[in-house]
Amino acid sequence: MNWILDLVSGAVLLFWIMLVADRKRRWPAGEVLRRPAGAAPGDPHEEDLLVLVPARNEADTLRATLPALLAQGDSFRRLVIVDDRSTDGTGDVASTIAAASSHKEKVLVVAGEAPLPGWSGKLHALHSGLGAALKVEKFEWLLFTDADILHPRGSIRALIQKALEGPHDLVSVMARLRAESFWERLLLPPFVYFFQLIYPFRRVADRCSRVAAAAGGCVLLHSSALDKIGGLESIHGEVIDDVALAKRVKRFGGRCWLGLDPDILSIRPYDTLRDIVRMVSRTAFVQLDFRHSLLLGTFFFLGLFFTGVPILLLFALGTGQWVPFSFCLLAWVLQARSLLPAVNHLRVNALYCATLPVSAALYAYMTGVSAVQHLRGKGVEWRGRRIGQVGEADRRTSTSTR
Repeated sequence: MNWILDLVSGAVLLFWIMLVADRKRRWPAGEVLRRPAGAAPGDPHEEDLLVLVPARNEADTLRATLPALLAQGDSFRRLVIVDDRSTDGTGDVASTIAAASSHKEKVLVVAGEAPLPGWSGKLHALHSGLGAALKVEKFEWLLFTDADILHPRGSIRALIQKALEGPHDLVSVMARLRAESFWERLLLPPFVYFFQLIYPFRRVADRCSRVAAAAGGCVLLHSSALDKIGGLESIHGEVIDDVALAKRVKRFGGRCWLGLDPDILSIRPYDTLRDIVRMVSRTAFVQLDFRHSLLLGTFFFLGLFFTGVPILLLFALGTGQWVPFSFCLLAWVLQARSLLPAVNHLRVNALYCATLPVSAALYAYMTGVSAVQHLRGKGVEWRGRRIGQVGEADRRTSTSTR
């Protein structure tokens, strides 16, 4: 029976060799937003921009992030903050901060309404803010950015410059996630790592590839591209709205770019395991298109090629089988090396590279939690709302728009 362990460990090692050798799925070190050396003050592309910030119970967050956006007031023509039915005074905080800014005449605080039937809360908030702004004026560029995103000086100009250089119709940046608590350091580097495996950034920028994705915290979009896809109404019920938006833009002939920026930060904390479980379970089963076969495949894939590596290694060590032990040890080294760029990007201790098997097991658990919640019709609670409560008809509609 020793040949079985040899075969399984050999298959695991082969998988990791092939993954590490796959250029399209390597860490996108070159897909990084670059700061422009300088820009002409009157550049029309920089002024013809609408910034939209949906905010639900984000009073404390906006105190940190809104001043940074207002400091770049020369780079946009209008900033709209949508107070999405908050209960913590978000709208008042936004108005107070805006009133103290030298660009206060550019700021509009909009009171959001209850989402229309079939709409997700965030998309409806963006739709409301966009409608309020477009009643007065038109814009060439739209920047959708979350309330927890802290923009460094020059980030807006860098986004527009990247779009013009492509040229790209959609430019999105995955903000550097906060990684301070134990659970953040353990689970957030793999979160970025798995996202890059599912949606290789290089393939997103490839016009010949069907892969399309965006990171919803920071999305710059040309207004003509939004018109071409039918506006936000075309993705109104999507839970994974950022990816759905990028897919439609690319399907209608638009060009997309997805990259990183270590200086664009998400300051949202995920201090406990429960916080991260809620964040991942919101979309995990949706990502699998609600398919039980893909759910089982995910369990098998993560269990064998990720979590199974140290288990197989210990079994081989305990039974004195040195060939499979060597295979598994090398696979674990390749696994850790593969995760290292994500760990470095989030500025986490390199020792966390060795914990990917544990993280994968937890992500398998979170995917299972997501499946149970959705199949029971409960969805998940996010930002004070119950979302993901979809029936079979809604699932078919959601899938058809991708």
